[in-house]
Amino acid sequence: MAKRRLPVNGAAGRSGEIAAIPAGKGTTVAKGGKKGALRGRAGRMQGGRGSGRASTGQIRLWGRHAVEAALKNPSRVHRKLWATREGVASLDGELPADFPLEYADVSDLARLVARDAPHQGLVLECAPLEDIFLDEVLEGDPARPLVVLDQVTDPHNLGAILRSAAAFDACAVVTQDRHAPPESGVVAKSASGALEVVPWVRVVNLSRALEEAAEAGYWRIGLAGEAQATLGEALPAGPIALVLGAEGEGLRENVAAHCDALARLPISSRMESLNVSNAAAIALYAVASRS
Repeated sequence: MAKRRLPVNGAAGRSGEIAAIPAGKGTTVAKGGKKGALRGRAGRMQGGRGSGRASTGQIRLWGRHAVEAALKNPSRVHRKLWATREGVASLDGELPADFPLEYADVSDLARLVARDAPHQGLVLECAPLEDIFLDEVLEGDPARPLVVLDQVTDPHNLGAILRSAAAFDACAVVTQDRHAPPESGVVAKSASGALEVVPWVRVVNLSRALEEAAEAGYWRIGLAGEAQATLGEALPAGPIALVLGAEGEGLRENVAAHCDALARLPISSRMESLNVSNAAAIALYAVASRS
């Protein structure tokens, strides 16, 4: 059965018909049409080394799930894909015939990404996603929870929360510009494709964002270990905005003051707290399983 076609954007065209992957730059084709072994230009960078940095205004994504999801996202504009043959073969779909693809070996790809990044034979350079505004997601399905993060700065945690948000059908993840990591390959890899499907809203003022959520009819429930009520006890009927703070520091005072209620997860006294990404997953499950 032939592979489906990937709806990629970029130098290959915004929405053209997609054929099988051709022999790209640096590719050799043997008699009979078979592609031979090759080494892409990624292995011949100045001094034999790469900076691991993307072109100005671009980002680099790596790993099969992150790259495949980005290629399938019609809102993502792609610049170039570096890949091993095995990496390309692992994709669920085919690239356009004129997609900017350059084959490289594993060591070449390692020079294009952060140290020890698990690229799985795929590195995609693309434009960042366009900004999404809070009012756009608040006008959506009120049954879908909103996740608001206060000073969650670790990109692995943010990525894992995006993944849980996708799993439990959250309408968006909201962060504050000054207290959150930028869009990056680490976030995308940790999100395992969820970066492309869950709206990520970045705001200037988190307290004001919570006020907007309340005006839209959301109950704002902040997670705090010192709260008296458990999350199950505090969850009301109706639209929910879950508000989570960073480990250790928790919610800032002004952010907590903008919540309708504070609640804790009923964990054992032998453990002081949970990783924020684990707490988000549990809280999202609690919202999804309300009777």
